[in-house]
Amino acid sequence: MLHEIGFDRLHHAFWKFFDPDHPKHVKGNAYEKIDEEYYKMVDERIGRLIELFPEDCVIFLLSDHGSAAMKGAFCVNEWLERAGYLAFKNKPTGKVEIEKAEVDWAKSKAWGWGGYYARIFFNVKGREPNGIIQPEELEKEKKRLTQLILSIKDPNGRQMKNHVFEPETLYGMALGDKPDLMVYFDDLFWRSAGTVGHESIYLEENDTGPDDSVHSMEGIFLVYNPQKNEKSSTLNVRAEDIAPTILSLFEIHDGLNNFDGRILREVIS
Repeated sequence: MLHEIGFDRLHHAFWKFFDPDHPKHVKGNAYEKIDEEYYKMVDERIGRLIELFPEDCVIFLLSDHGSAAMKGAFCVNEWLERAGYLAFKNKPTGKVEIEKAEVDWAKSKAWGWGGYYARIFFNVKGREPNGIIQPEELEKEKKRLTQLILSIKDPNGRQMKNHVFEPETLYGMALGDKPDLMVYFDDLFWRSAGTVGHESIYLEENDTGPDDSVHSMEGIFLVYNPQKNEKSSTLNVRAEDIAPTILSLFEIHDGLNNFDGRILREVIS
């Protein structure tokens, strides 16, 4: 197994240079073809690597996530303050991590973390050190905040395509200090900024450093099977399908029924 992280770094650092649809694209810059050049270079090296493999080797090429142009960062905690969910004893006047801010927990119902999606935690009595939400009120608070999140608009007044999930809905089982809600802002084109002390709830940049792209749902999946004589395509492949498919190739069948994914028989047999 070989993990090539260069693609990820290329996308995050150079997306605005090679994507003419990126909000910050400058036509005629020196890096307009850097994506094609890098993909071609890696493709050639993969070809050289394949020559070293046995003739019956089945080869998978896949990504664990896709990438897309980042429109900006949405300040989730600034928004929660404006919505009446988060209060400060002393509001920061410059960028500060939420963990280091002077939050007035006696008046705060929720706070969020940043990332490519937002993780929102409610200040529940008996669960948090200074909780104020009664446990039996949590579900009602989730629904109320979800409706507010779904009504958020971008800086131009356009309705964002926001999605709100609970961890158990996505994963079936969620352990540890899981968030109460997970939020994808505008189909993930806007990342979540967890810092506070900004003048606006919208940032053109990532609040933790330079970044041109966000993670997206659709990635790459290719299989080369020398035992198959014809080219074929398959749709609706999920990340969960990879493990059972590889185990099936190794003729390891014990426990395959415990996987969420399916065996991609159309590409390996």
